[in-house]
Amino acid sequence: MSTESEPTANSPEPVDIALSEGTAMPEEEAAQEAALSPQDMDRYECRACGYSYEPAKGDSQTKIPAGVAFEDLPVNWRCPVCSAPKKQFSNIGPAGSPSGFKENLNYGLGVNRLTPGQKNILIFSALALGFLFFISLYGLK
Repeated sequence: MSTESEPTANSPEPVDIALSEGTAMPEEEAAQEAALSPQDMDRYECRACGYSYEPAKGDSQTKIPAGVAFEDLPVNWRCPVCSAPKKQFSNIGPAGSPSGFKENLNYGLGVNRLTPGQKNILIFSALALGFLFFISLYGLK
């Protein structure tokens, strides 16, 4: 006799636990995963004036709430700075992502994978350290 319980013709079919507990259906889970958070949504920059539309902030001048993707903006939406049409904007990627081509991110001793903020910290801390070394030379006799 087997210790495992094998389904027989008279045994009830197993009940899907997700359905019995009231959790999200697989289709709903896929839709939730497909929806990006405002931090993951791409920013778009106006090629005429340099204004950057960030979905995390929205547009207060035209009352666009935070979290609205650029693709979901109205067709007649224009740049709040220079009134350029929506087609004058170019995708500059999500905020805080490493700059440059994805193919080149593995080169440069790992520095290419740093975000622009991390690169600024690295550069200015190296400059400060160099300045401290230079000033320390005045202490030599």
